Formats: sequence, C-alpha cells, structure tokens
Amino acid sequence: MENTKIINYQIASAIFACIAGTLLHFTYKFFGENNFVALFSAVNESVWEHLKLLFFPMVLTTIIGYFYIGKNVPNFLCSKLIGIITSMLFIIIFFYTYTEIIGKSIVLIDIASFFVAVILGEYLSYKLMINNFECNNILATIILSVILIGFIIFTYFTPKIEIFRDPVTNQYGITKNI
Repeated sequence: MENTKIINYQIASAIFACIAGTLLHFTYKFFGENNFVALFSAVNESVWEHLKLLFFPMVLTTIIGYFYIGKNVPNFLCSKLIGIITSMLFIIIFFYTYTEIIGKSIVLIDIASFFVAVILGEYLSYKLMINNFECNNILATIILSVILIGFIIFTYFTPKIEIFRDPVTNQYGITKNI
C-alpha cells in the first residue's frame, strides 16, 4: 500500500481523535449523566476517565481504518494497538511526572498533553505500518477488547486507587446512583 494513503489516513485519524476526544469530555454532563454515554465519556476528572477520551476515538478510527486501508496493511491492527497504548502511557506518565514536579495540574498543560499523545500515537502507528513488521492481529484485537472491557467495568465498578480518583471531588467513578 502506498505511504501517502496511510499518512493521510493517520492525519485524519489524529484530527478526528483530537476533536472527538475534546467533545467526549463534555458529553456525559451534556446528556444528563446518562449511563450509556458514561461508557465512552469522562464521568469525572480522573486520569482514567481522561484516557477514555483518547481510547474511544482512536479505536473508532482503527475500526473504520481497517476497512479503508487495514486490509492492505498486514500489521494495521498491531500498529494501531501500539499507537493507542503509547498514547495512553504518555498521558499517564506525563501527567504524574509534571504534577509531581510542580505540585498541581494545569488545565492547559493537560489539554496540550492530550493532543501530543494523540499525535504521538498516530505517528508511531504510521511508522510501524510502513515498516511491515510481523505481528498477530488476533492478539491485537484481543488486547484492544480487554482494554475496552476494562473501561466499561471500571466506569461502574471503580477501584479505589489514584489513577481512578477525581482530584476535584476526591471520589471515584460515577458519583450519582446508577
């Protein structure tokens, strides 16, 4: 497959993920704290919930991209999985590192790091796709599914650990009765 088609798709994917992820930050409240919308929207200000803003748009573009270019790129799913995981790890590591150094979070830095994470993940996916490394797409699908199930379960049954804690309310998960 020609690199131009792949890079164009990756750019479109990054733009979509940035826009959709930004909008998903507000959809839970906008739709009256709807339990279905909670599955893919941030229900609070925790780092975990903000990872959903990245994960779901990137998975959606992975699904669409599979039918657009993925069937002609043997390592498409593995490349996208590695990009998504890299983006998520970047957000986690960057957030906890900078907040530990300066002692607080800054919204503009958080927003900028989200955009950097998306671009980093999509760029890495592109580089992996054009290198044609061998991988197991079934395993990639299983891992993406496990992450998806984790987001769904932990939205409603939230562990009481730091990544799930809302720094604004000091609560975990959905704070209303479901």
